[in-house]
Amino acid sequence: MNKFVGTGVALVTPFKSDFSVDVEALRRIVSFVTEGGVEYLVVLGTTAESATLTKEEKELVISTIVEANNGKLPLVLGVGGNNTAEVVNELKTRDFSAFDAILSVSPYYNKPTQEGIYQHFKAVAEASPIPVILYNVPGRTASNMLPATVARLANDFSNVIAIKEAAGDIVQAMKLIESTPKDFLVISGDDMITLPMVLAGGAGVISVIGEGFPKEFSEMVRLGLNRKVDEAYALHYKLADAIDMIFEQGNPAGIKEVFKVLGLSENTVRLPLVGVNEDLAKRLQVFTDNLR
Repeated sequence: MNKFVGTGVALVTPFKSDFSVDVEALRRIVSFVTEGGVEYLVVLGTTAESATLTKEEKELVISTIVEANNGKLPLVLGVGGNNTAEVVNELKTRDFSAFDAILSVSPYYNKPTQEGIYQHFKAVAEASPIPVILYNVPGRTASNMLPATVARLANDFSNVIAIKEAAGDIVQAMKLIESTPKDFLVISGDDMITLPMVLAGGAGVISVIGEGFPKEFSEMVRLGLNRKVDEAYALHYKLADAIDMIFEQGNPAGIKEVFKVLGLSENTVRLPLVGVNEDLAKRLQVFTDNLR
């Protein structure tokens, strides 16, 4: 699945000041990241504040992105949850004709065992009509999908093609790369350790910073994939401060502040999230203005 090698970006859902979905801003963001050179787009992930969107708003976001993309880049749709039956039902009833894969998060809050995680994704894999990218993010789910469980799923189900690994643990990432099939993609879910993961054999990233600075970040990943280490690390260190800043007060508050500076959208987020404070907003503005 070479279409998922490189940089994917987890698209935000821009809101107007009245908290309604800003369709025009979403179209601008899709154009911005596409022109910036990213390889694929991820729709309705955590960064999209999907937990705060109504069913109707989710459909609006999907249709807007599909139309704006117009077949240019592969699309990945976030389809996950902690109610396995509900996830399976969506997989069996949704039209996936515009999408190339799903991104499915390990069940959150319930804290299943490794066997429970395996059985959940077994049901997902058997129900999904398109390839499955697993998503491990222990900081949000309260459980860690271990490399042995991932390898078991990758070996048992041919449509489980990749994992977005966001444990923030380079050693665990290396164990994943070592223990999974050769054609299985280990994709970074942590912007700061993306380059080390790529150089260790990872396939790229599903990124947040790559949405705000798509040209620089996607080029860094391509340089890493081509083993141009010094050039890649020069870009990494150029962006490192911004990576820290966009997550300092929560995601997507930081990246939405960058989009405000770039003139692409408002910086509005929905409760329980709040926008960044004045100090961070100023620092993000200085960084963004200096990079332009």
